[in-house]
Amino acid sequence: MSAAHYAAARALLADPLTNKGTAFSEAERDRYHLHGLLPPHVGTLESQIARRRRVMEAMGSDFQRYAFLRELQDSNEVLFHALVQSDLPRMLPLVYTPTVGEGCERFSEIWRRPRGLFLSWPNRDHMADILDDTAFDRVKVIVVSDGERILGLGDQGAGGMGIPIGKLALYTACAGIHPSEVLPILLDVGTDNEARREDPLYVGWRAPRVRGADYDAFVEQFVTLVAKRFPHALLQWEDFAGKNAYDLLGRYRHRLLSFNDDIQGTAATTVGTLLAAIRRSGAALADQRVVLFGAGAAGSGVAEMLVQALMAEGLSQSEARARLWAVDREGLILTEMAQRPEGLPPQQVALARAREGGMADKMDLLATVRHVRPTVLIGASGQKGAFDEAVVRAMAEQVERPVIFPLSNPISRAEAHPADLLAWSEGRAIVGTGSPFGVAGVTQVNNVYIFPGVGLGALACGAREVSDGMFMAAARCLGQLGGDGEGLLPPIESLRDVALAIAIAVADQAQSEGLAMARPEHYTPEAIAARMWQPNYR
Repeated sequence: MSAAHYAAARALLADPLTNKGTAFSEAERDRYHLHGLLPPHVGTLESQIARRRRVMEAMGSDFQRYAFLRELQDSNEVLFHALVQSDLPRMLPLVYTPTVGEGCERFSEIWRRPRGLFLSWPNRDHMADILDDTAFDRVKVIVVSDGERILGLGDQGAGGMGIPIGKLALYTACAGIHPSEVLPILLDVGTDNEARREDPLYVGWRAPRVRGADYDAFVEQFVTLVAKRFPHALLQWEDFAGKNAYDLLGRYRHRLLSFNDDIQGTAATTVGTLLAAIRRSGAALADQRVVLFGAGAAGSGVAEMLVQALMAEGLSQSEARARLWAVDREGLILTEMAQRPEGLPPQQVALARAREGGMADKMDLLATVRHVRPTVLIGASGQKGAFDEAVVRAMAEQVERPVIFPLSNPISRAEAHPADLLAWSEGRAIVGTGSPFGVAGVTQVNNVYIFPGVGLGALACGAREVSDGMFMAAARCLGQLGGDGEGLLPPIESLRDVALAIAIAVADQAQSEGLAMARPEHYTPEAIAARMWQPNYR
């Protein structure tokens, strides 16, 4: 056998998109000269899943399982995705939240093989060449982050790459996007996390973050090249800090097919789950009084979608905004705060309320709850334990079925443990959480219910852009799907069905807004379902 044959055989086994491991048949082993490189047993995909599952479950921590799954993904993509899909309720918390938080914090510790692209400030002049790799010719979905606001953990620098990798694994698991069609990207413009910069294992660029005009120019260069290299791809902005998140969304959402999952995906998931919760409580959306704790990118996005949902119920914009109270780190956001030298962040200006009679000098969360008597309390603050017993009991005293969503991720940043919320409300609260807690009757309000379907629908119909109406259609679809038993949403096992339903709703909405460029036969339910890849060996 020639040296070329040996090299080709090893390349076949080294490529995670072509490697089958023991599942190569005898004929394939003959054809590709694999005898000796593999043990003689010819396995099946099912037996490989069982073997990996046994090894994984014997490990001592979820972080070890996360690292194990990342290595499996880098060696055999079909097996990785087949294992994930074999038990979504078990696997999703290991692949993404909450375990991905520690995965990002310890990313440099477990980095083994290249996956995706690190576009760093020092290599900005080579960005076009980096993106030009023919290995990316099939890319349809890009998830990009700059690592500055990773979940509730803050600036993780290059470790933030764990988020795009995890999100794209969910695109494949739930929306059936082929692994060769996804590309995780980390814009490495430095980090202000000194612990990361001083870590001898840190794999990123060791410098303070580039900001201001230089940062904007770097992102502009990136977007220009992406629009040229991948003109029909979907780009998802992920875990950018508040101001950048809003600025980039506003600047580029009409220029390329893109959305921000922290703003729009979180909003649609929250509103969809809230619609399901309100239907269960027997009340009307227009009658709700909503307190939002945390008015960053996620909280502000939820507020704006709630305003649109309330207006769709017949309220004027001013009436809709009167149903919302936003509390941030300095308390209830009041119009008088805009008069201070530092003012208010742009996304909070519309959330500010005039001071009313009976208000304390500083309206913290408890004072706001006592004053407002909310029917709905939503947390997107990253402040562990913020929904304490006093807050919850004050709310439950006034409302028969309080809706309480502590949404911050990971679990270490959750505003409350759901078991406490149920105890403090005498079991009357309708509870949704950002992370899985394993508490009966508690719904996980996870963006995975929304973004895979939005992306699938936008690609299927050839959308020119992702509109607010498309996200509202996704939210309404989710709210109507409902859950079995005590859950507000469909079970995790049915996420592929959820993604398909949402993709159909999104494509129909895009068509009604004149945003769909593909022919209608390309985005019928049957056509969209046919696009969804299943992990099987060729």
